[in-house]
Amino acid sequence: MPAGEYLSEADRSSLDLVMRKAEQTCRAEFSIFVGRAQGDPRAFATSLHNSMVAPARSILIMVDPDARSVEVVTGGFVRETLTDAQVELATATMAEAFADGDLVGGLRHGIRQLGEHARTARPRKA
Repeated sequence: MPAGEYLSEADRSSLDLVMRKAEQTCRAEFSIFVGRAQGDPRAFATSLHNSMVAPARSILIMVDPDARSVEVVTGGFVRETLTDAQVELATATMAEAFADGDLVGGLRHGIRQLGEHARTARPRKA
């Protein structure tokens, strides 16, 4: 979870706990990147996600505070239970908190939402 100038050690520890709880809830791996996106934010987030140990079972949240950009990338296994609409809702929740200056709170709420939706949703039919 790169954080650099945006998150304190206490913030990172707090977010790590929230991620671990969400992972236990939905059985997917969470990762957060907070920093400057290199090039197109979506392409950068996708590149980060693809470099994860198990991208199919992973959810990546990439936030570029300077560009006011947030991207959520999910793997194939995760997309079986987590819909695009649910991801968009969590992203909107995070963006609203970020706009109010609450980076950590927004991430906490977004992670919890994504974990709950991924757990409670039924597999989608193709």
